[in-house]
Amino acid sequence: MKFYYFDNAATTCLDNDVLKEMLPYSNIAYGNASSSYKLGRNSKIAIENSRKKVANVLGAKPNEIYFTSGGTESDNTALKGIAHANRFKGNHIITSSIEHPAILESAKELEKEGFNVTYLPVNNLGVIDLNQLENAITSSTILISIMFANNEIGTIQPIKEIGRIAKKHNIPFHTDAVQAIGNLRINVDELNIDALSMSAHKFYGPKGIGALYVRETVDFDRFMSGGHQERNMRAGTENIAGIVGLGTAIDLAYKNLEAHNKKIKYLRDYFLNNMTKEFPDIKINGSMKNRLPGNANISFRNVQGSKLLKTLDEVGIYASAGSACSAGITRLSHVLEAIGMPEEYSHNSLRVTIGKNNTKEEVNFLIYSLRKILRS
Repeated sequence: MKFYYFDNAATTCLDNDVLKEMLPYSNIAYGNASSSYKLGRNSKIAIENSRKKVANVLGAKPNEIYFTSGGTESDNTALKGIAHANRFKGNHIITSSIEHPAILESAKELEKEGFNVTYLPVNNLGVIDLNQLENAITSSTILISIMFANNEIGTIQPIKEIGRIAKKHNIPFHTDAVQAIGNLRINVDELNIDALSMSAHKFYGPKGIGALYVRETVDFDRFMSGGHQERNMRAGTENIAGIVGLGTAIDLAYKNLEAHNKKIKYLRDYFLNNMTKEFPDIKINGSMKNRLPGNANISFRNVQGSKLLKTLDEVGIYASAGSACSAGITRLSHVLEAIGMPEEYSHNSLRVTIGKNNTKEEVNFLIYSLRKILRS
């Protein structure tokens, strides 16, 4: 059965050109980058070429880029690594209530170690209040971590203003940019970002590889003990093929960014316009003004999101919901809860995230299928 994939925020497919660049580093140029002979040296060159590509996209220096296993490791490392390295300066961290669990769970662990964490609320569009952020800063604040764009509702935070506030108070600013990389242009100097997380599989690269940018003036603790890889900050034999894949994917993404965004934003708006005409009482979650181009998160009145997803799955449509199911209990997403989702919509959300391989014909089939399901 043909399938229709509308869950690109969860993962994108691996681009064929990216795969082509990766393959030789699995079965031909497979040398260990720590080896001194030519096969190893060639692997080291491949790593550094990818590091330069990532740095170039961010307006950073290559020595500020560290390769990781993905967004979760990058988030953990940024939060814990910066907190631990700066503990002698203070013990207060500021984040938001709608962060990815990789940040929220790391923050909870740091609280157990004696750190104090402020979780800023958001408004009904999912945006933090800049005055609340500045008022939350104390003499013991050592880190601000606010995500660039939300993975569920697509809302983009006022990152430049957050960076300005952090710089004014001389506090390192980290942003989880896992959803933003590949969708938005980001210059870390212009935005006063001191640390940034990314994951390759969100922009048509391979799974299991990510990167962490940390400004060279920011102290952070070593996050993997053992060998000397990644300038003694992350031990372990490098995932050469994955690193090459990340470098190729980010390079391709930013060469085609404007055309990519124009296409997926058109398809997203086409979907939303048709859905609001068909179902005037649906609720669009998050900001439409400051939103990721491919994200459409909508809620229906008195329609069970999990049942809707199951029915869509039966006709080959893959999307996601705004609630999570654990042991048969459906619970409201912490993001939807934070934006004050009304009770009648609370468990009835659908997230459609459009990618570069989606077509208007596929979107039409999605609209047709939703119409059929919701009116049956």
